[in-house]
Amino acid sequence: MAQLTKRRKAVESKVDANKLYSLTEAMGLVKDVNTTKFNASVDVHVRLGVDPRKADQAIRGTVSLPHGTGKTKKVLVFCTADKVEEAKAAGADYVGLEEYLEKIAAGWTDVDVIIATPNVMAQLGKVARILGPRGLMPNPKTGTVTANVSDAVAEVKKGKIAFRVDKFGIVHSSVGRVSFTPDQLAANAHELIGMLVKMKPASAKGIYMKSISVASTMSPGIAVDPKSIKV
Repeated sequence: MAQLTKRRKAVESKVDANKLYSLTEAMGLVKDVNTTKFNASVDVHVRLGVDPRKADQAIRGTVSLPHGTGKTKKVLVFCTADKVEEAKAAGADYVGLEEYLEKIAAGWTDVDVIIATPNVMAQLGKVARILGPRGLMPNPKTGTVTANVSDAVAEVKKGKIAFRVDKFGIVHSSVGRVSFTPDQLAANAHELIGMLVKMKPASAKGIYMKSISVASTMSPGIAVDPKSIKV
């Protein structure tokens, strides 16, 4: 087993592993224990009392973070010629159809979000096996299949994120960067958690919000008290 460095020990000594922090306390602490020299991502991990194998409990959706993500996302729009200028004007980084289908088939996936108009979805079937595992396949549930490409692109650029529960019942999502203030990070996390509460399936039994933790890249996790979050 690798030994902890003095720096790592000093960082971990600041976090009480037996304490449940409030969301704002946790976000202040996550900035304090960050050890990276770059503007690290701050992530929230929410363990839900759901069974993702059941269709109605496979939580998936989107939320707009009030302070954005701190990252400029690259957006690709699949559309026909009549929507190209609209998508470009909204700020899409890449716009087209056949050209990008061919690039993706050849292995290119250098984008963060893909939006598609409904009339081209059938053509995306040829690259679904590439996009699906990477979480890039457009989906009506996340607002990425729409005829209103200008609004969809604008929302992504402003901080709209997609989330989904994994096979263990956990939602993992970035809610900002360590350069954000604790209040900004807490507000973003609160928005995500609030959306998860609203999406609680009627069939979910027992405790729904089982645990919440926050961490920045390469930092220790900090446990948050779910009861301290009012939504």
